[in-house]
Amino acid sequence: MLRILPHCVPMDDFIQFVRLCQMRSRGPSQWVGEKMISSIAELIADRLGTMPAGERRAAQTLIASYPMIGLKTVAEFSAAAGVSSPTILRFVARLGFQNYPEFQSSLQDELAAQLQSPAIRTLNPPLPSGGTVSPMLEATLDNMRETFRHLSDKQLADIAARLADRRGKTFLIGGRFTDPLARYMAAHLAVIQPDVFHLAGQESMWRDRLIDMGKRDVLVIFDIRRYQDSLVRFAEKAHQRGVQIVLFTDQWLSPIARFARHVIAGRTAVPSAWDSSAALFVVAETLIGAVTRQLEADGARRIREMEGLR
Repeated sequence: MLRILPHCVPMDDFIQFVRLCQMRSRGPSQWVGEKMISSIAELIADRLGTMPAGERRAAQTLIASYPMIGLKTVAEFSAAAGVSSPTILRFVARLGFQNYPEFQSSLQDELAAQLQSPAIRTLNPPLPSGGTVSPMLEATLDNMRETFRHLSDKQLADIAARLADRRGKTFLIGGRFTDPLARYMAAHLAVIQPDVFHLAGQESMWRDRLIDMGKRDVLVIFDIRRYQDSLVRFAEKAHQRGVQIVLFTDQWLSPIARFARHVIAGRTAVPSAWDSSAALFVVAETLIGAVTRQLEADGARRIREMEGLR
């Protein structure tokens, strides 16, 4: 289980969070030839074991407020981390940067990738690889492999167990381009268990459903860049009511991550003006299968009864 915590993160959870954030800043603008430049989160993960306590605290503070705290001055960063300014500079040097401005420049590049719109990607199309296989297919398959490489069996099992818990209700919702994934997942889960609801329509209709949500319920949200403000507001309200949120997002992490109990960060960048949800779709299907197996007897009984009513 991966928990997103606001500032103070236990080390085990922090290490998992760092590994999750390895995917956060990868995008079309960071490809050099066919190789991807390592993100700062990846550099942290690679060097975490060699960091003394002060530098680990700096790393923890950066990941908890990624990437914004790193764009502040050394003095502000050190104050937020509770360490000295020289510790921050040693931390930056350990990541391989010559100086603090170079470190900040890399963070700014990552932030620019996070905020890229389809219009920008249309004006700056990635160069084709020249291989016999379609670059789009190569990128999509790589997205799936990398997404699952960063997902542990335990994390998937924990999410599946939560979705299979009959004591609560399950609500699913997505953004402009990801809501079809929420609808697809809801349609399958509703066949094998009761109290599964896809939230559609206007934002006011979603808010009205909050009255039916409580601590035993799960809200599954799909949200990729550029993140939908209405979903962030809705997630915050649900979080305040104690609803457990499962977030499907991209490698840059939707702001909803700070409210989520579980975060699935999938690769979405492809050589196109548009991001690809293929990897998230496969994760959704994987969870549908896992929940079906957990509810095998009850699900089969429900399906038979449903077929008898047709």
